[in-house]
Formats: sequence, C-alpha cells, structure tokens
Amino acid sequence: MADNAGINPVTYVYDGSFDGLLCCVYEAFYARETPFAIQTYDAAQDTLFAMRDIFTDEDKAQRVQDSIAAKISPEALELVQICYLSSMGDKELAVLGFLRLGYKIGARIIDMLANDAVSKVIKAVQNVRGEAHHFKGFLRFADYDGYLAAIIEPKNFILPIIAPHFVDRLNAENFLI
Repeated sequence: MADNAGINPVTYVYDGSFDGLLCCVYEAFYARETPFAIQTYDAAQDTLFAMRDIFTDEDKAQRVQDSIAAKISPEALELVQICYLSSMGDKELAVLGFLRLGYKIGARIIDMLANDAVSKVIKAVQNVRGEAHHFKGFLRFADYDGYLAAIIEPKNFILPIIAPHFVDRLNAENFLI
C-alpha cells in the first residue's frame, strides 16, 4: 500500500455505488495516489484537474471489502458501509483517508477519535445512525386500499438501515416506504 501517496491533480469519477467507491479505493492504492476529489457521474463538476473514470469491477470491490475486514477489522468495514450512506460532502475522500490510516495501524483505528480522518467517518456514521433511529421511532404509515405507505425525505440514504426493522414489524403487511 502507498505510504507516501500524495495529492495528485486528478479527480476520480465513479458510478456512485458502494462497489464503485471500493474500486476508487483500489485504484488510489494501486496507482499510489490520493485524488484531489472523488465524484459521482451525476454530480461531477468540471475542474482544472484531469478526470479519470473509475469503472466498477465486482472482483476489485470484493478484494477491497475483504481486505478491510481482514487487515483492519469488521467494525471498520461497517463504519465504511454506513459512512457511504451519508450525505456528507467528500465522504469518498473521508473513506479513503480512513482506510489509508486503517491499513497502517489496523483495528486500533476505531479508538482514534481525535484523528481527523477517523473523526469525519465517525461523525457521518453517527449522523446516519441517529437519523435512522429517528425514522424507526416516528415513521407513520397511511392505508391505501390495503397497502401501507410512508413518505420520507431523509438527509441520508437510510432505507437500507430502516427497512429490516419494518420488515420484521410489518411482516404480514404489504407496505412501501
């Protein structure tokens, strides 16, 4: 892995998927560089820096995911997964910085709350978890001809977190969030 990777005047552009983000991490380590920015195709802005498309490759994404769990910790992988769901600006660079440090020091990264790279990820995770907790407690459904529906406008992409809760609670109902 790149110990001396510096900021490179390149912007990574990816499809916005979690696997795509992991491919950006793979590319950054493989190329021994830290991109200036990592943006999704739909939000990419022109810059003076070169733009490099990072294509999603399931094998590369799986290798990165497996390495996070093995070389850092399963908890670190969970933090990265939840951070990805956040609406935090530059979450991709925050994840990359967190993983760079995690690969250097291992599982101890979870306890390094004063470190800026760790702090950004932890704050994003707390924000996502807090919002998900709020929606689990206060989400109300309306009946539409035998179907339950709830409209939400969360700040973060919390549906993957709250859906299992409502599947368990409303397992005999047809519902839509």
